[in-house]
Parts: sequence; C-alpha cells; structure tokens
Amino acid sequence: MTDTRIETDSMGEVAVPADALYGAQTQRAVQNFPVSGQRMPAGFIKALLLVKAAAARANTQIGQLEPELGQAIAQACTQAAEGDFMVQFPIDVFQTGSGTSTNMNANEVVATLASRTLGQPVNPNDHVNAGQSSNDTIPTTLHVAAALAVEHELMPALQHLVAVTRRKGESLHNSIKTGRTHLMDAMPVRMSQVLDGWAEQLSHGAQQVAHAQQSLLKLAQGGTAVGTGVNVHPQFVAAFHAELAELTGLRFTRAPSFFAAMGSQDAAVAMSGALKTVAVALTKIANDLRWMNSGPLAGLGEIELEALQPGSSIMPGKVNPVIPESVAMVAAQVIGNDTTITLAGQSGNFELNVMLPVVARNLLESIGLLANASRLLADRAIASFRVNEARLKEALDRNPILVTALNPVIGYAKAAQIAKEAYKDGRPILDVALERTELPREQLAELLDPTRLTEGG
Repeated sequence: MTDTRIETDSMGEVAVPADALYGAQTQRAVQNFPVSGQRMPAGFIKALLLVKAAAARANTQIGQLEPELGQAIAQACTQAAEGDFMVQFPIDVFQTGSGTSTNMNANEVVATLASRTLGQPVNPNDHVNAGQSSNDTIPTTLHVAAALAVEHELMPALQHLVAVTRRKGESLHNSIKTGRTHLMDAMPVRMSQVLDGWAEQLSHGAQQVAHAQQSLLKLAQGGTAVGTGVNVHPQFVAAFHAELAELTGLRFTRAPSFFAAMGSQDAAVAMSGALKTVAVALTKIANDLRWMNSGPLAGLGEIELEALQPGSSIMPGKVNPVIPESVAMVAAQVIGNDTTITLAGQSGNFELNVMLPVVARNLLESIGLLANASRLLADRAIASFRVNEARLKEALDRNPILVTALNPVIGYAKAAQIAKEAYKDGRPILDVALERTELPREQLAELLDPTRLTEGG
C-alpha cells in the first residue's frame, strides 16, 4: 500500500500519497472523477504552467509578490514541467467543467516546489493563484495550448505536406491519366493537375487554421471569477500578457470582452471547424490515393504506393494502402472531436462555459493527430508513390469520353454514337471515329490527343 500523508483544505483532512507534490484538492478530484483514465493533455499542462509563470512574473513586476517569492514560483513552474511531470497531474479529463481541479492541481504542485526552494510555505491560492481564477485561467490555458500546438506542430506539418505535394506534381507533369467524375471515366487530366488540386485544398485548410489561430491569441486572463476582474491589480493584465508573449514568442493580448471569452468558447469552436476542413481535405486525398492504387490487377492500378508492411495475415503477398487508411481514420476522429467541441461550445451557461476540459482535450488531440498524419501522408505516400505509365496509357487509348473533343466538329449526337460503339466493341475511339466520320486520321489524332485536352482553351 502506498504511504500517505494528511493534507488539509477548506473541507477538512484528506490522505494524499506521501511522495505526491500535489495536495488535498487534487486528491479529492482524483477520488471524485474515476471516469476515463485519460488525464488532461501534456500540452495543456505545460501551457498552464506557462500561464502560472507569466502571472508570477507579472505579479512580481507590479509589486503583488515579493521578488524572491515571485521568482521561486516562476522557477517552480519550469521545474514542474520537467521529466516525468505528468505523474503529478493525475486528474481525469471528465472533471468539473470549469477545470478548477486542474487549476488547483497546478497551484499545489507549484506551491510545493516553490516552498522547497524558499524554505518557507508558499500558498497555492494566495500566492501561486494571485490575481487569477480557474474561470479565466483555464480558458486562457486552452487558448495558449492550442495556439502553441498550431504554431509549432500543425502549421509546419501542413506546409511540409503542401510543399511535398507540389513537388511531386511538378515531377509528374507529363503523366496523363483518365479523369473521373462520379467514379466514371471522364476527360483526361495531368497528374500534376491532380496534385495541384490537392495542394490548393490543403493550402485553403491551412489558411483557415491560421485565421482561427488569431482568435486564440485573445485571452480571458484578467476576468477572474465572472468577467468583472475582481481582485485583479489594475496593471496585472497588461503585465501578464507582456510576460506570456516573452515566454512563448506569440503575441497574446487581452480579449475584447472577458465576458465573451469566459462565457463562450467560440474561438475554440472556430479552430475546430478549421481543423475539420483540413480533415475533409485529407480524406479526399487519402481516398484518391487508395482508388488510384487499387488492384494491382482488378483495380485501377494507376499508381503504386510504397510497400510498407504485409497486408494480410492469411493472403501472402498482399500489400495495403496503410498510410491513406491511417490518415482517413485520423480525419474521422477529428470530425468526431469537432462534434464534441461544438456541443461543448454550446454549454456556456451565463458567465462560464462548463465543458472546458473536454474542449481542450479534443482540440489538442485533433491538432496533434492532423500534424502527425500530414507528415506521414507527405513522406510515406505522396513523395514515394510510383506512376504506372503503361496502365495510364492503356486506359486513355480506350477511353470513349475522349470523343467529347469532337463535339464542336461533328456534334454531340454523332459523338455519342461513336463513344457507345467504341465502348461496346472495346476499340480505341480513334479507330471508330475514322470509320464513322470523314475526318482524316491526322486531324482526329490531333483533336483526340490527351495532352492537348488537358490544356483547356
């Protein structure tokens, strides 16, 4: 049995593991919420400690904390984020909707470490939580964690994926394939055009993410309990944002309205919507890759994805499109997370949203999943697939839809007859057109040339 010590809070005594840095309020939350076994994300905890450090530095600057005390708290925030720090943050995601339990968890851990440094007691509420409330600190942390994850993980990954996709497209400019609409043969397209479409779709998603990130930079810190800023020093808010900007490198500012920033989570909902847009784009690309790779004999077989692992426990030699499948599952999870965030975003009751922990958990998971999946898709699927030129040419030569190019010369009805006959007999469209029109071979060959048909007007 784990050794314990007795800690006391406003509700009385509680037994806490002897080696824990946290205290009574954290232990109560551990006992109250044995729900999922999922802790708050590590990125969220690190962001919370950054917020605590910025607050300590700001309070020191404006004279609310003695310099040695403020420095000890800030130093303890850094120390708390080192090593296997998550063992000291054991509270379940599905806790009190304000995240008060996690806020007090951080206050208690930081207070313990700062007390050891100073050699005298540091109070979790009066000192570490000075000028703060869970009601403004947790929404602030949610924004900080998401903004940092977007800045350092997702945006670089999306930029990498776009760049890899464009380079691959440029290398395949001379590869021409049968286009498809409704999964049916259509006019030809260049592989470069296909990949350019993917890249533009991804770029648009990245732009939506970047736009949503700007709203995340506007923080609730300073609103304290209900948005009125009770117990906050007049100079705290400006000092806090300056310190946080220095610690993170991002230009965080105060929200235009603390009431909106605390009572709603619209910025997080908007970011989740942008992430969903990226997920939709990734699904489209993953499915295109799977279809083009299908076969190798009974499918399209237009490309061959990099073989990464055996595809079956019973069918020797089978290789599956594992990276696109993984990416598609990531996209499905992100879309599901967005639904949860949307519902949670509706739970702004008067002056506080009361589903903050699950918003933070899902938003950070979506950002991390999309970042990882984007790099995998770029490096293990798009960059490395090989084009089956012979298969492309075979399908193009027999594609009756090429007859569309003859519409201006012989009319739609005549062209339709030629297309049907070519398809029925399995013959090249050029051979049937020679028999059913008076156009010379040279003119027909020019009109039906797939390369010319990819260049539009």
